[in-house]
Amino acid sequence: MLLYDLDVSGNCYKIRLFAALTNTKLDLVPVDLAADQNRDPDFRKLNPFGEVPVLIDGDLTLRDSQAILVYLAGRLTDRSWWPEDALSQATITQWLSVASSEVRNGPNTARLIRKFGYPLDMGTAMRWTDKLLPLLNAHVETQDWFALNRPTIADCALFPYLALAPEGSIDLAPYPALGRWIDRVRKLSGFISMPGL
Repeated sequence: MLLYDLDVSGNCYKIRLFAALTNTKLDLVPVDLAADQNRDPDFRKLNPFGEVPVLIDGDLTLRDSQAILVYLAGRLTDRSWWPEDALSQATITQWLSVASSEVRNGPNTARLIRKFGYPLDMGTAMRWTDKLLPLLNAHVETQDWFALNRPTIADCALFPYLALAPEGSIDLAPYPALGRWIDRVRKLSGFISMPGL
């Protein structure tokens, strides 16, 4: 399988992280966004949105990090990361939605502004963040993982931009339970890091 990848992208990293945790082999194809490789017509055929990651598996082309996590986890013999029953999938999916909405609009946007100079609104990013982090912290005060009392793709989806929040000038010290969860993820067998962590 090929993963079109950017090393500093949290969305790409969540795929690399999951692959490392599950011994899933991926061949990485670097995409240089600074050189506008994502605007290349050949790349746009893979993803018309011009975004990474993109996964190629034979004739299958998938975009969107959450969709790729679901696909990779669904291919495993070990279904603990993405069980087959509807309730487990729904429980995990609600956290995938948080990753693609609240985390994206909050900590991810703050990082884009502070680290990469994107012309986005820091006030809006911090309003999202200030609402989100207490909720996440409260959730992991009472359980070790976000779903099903064990590591799942929910944790892989949420981890990158929460762990990278300090790059967006977000202080995680007021959220000690979230910090302990970040440490638990780091201690998983097969864990790999990325620039900024």
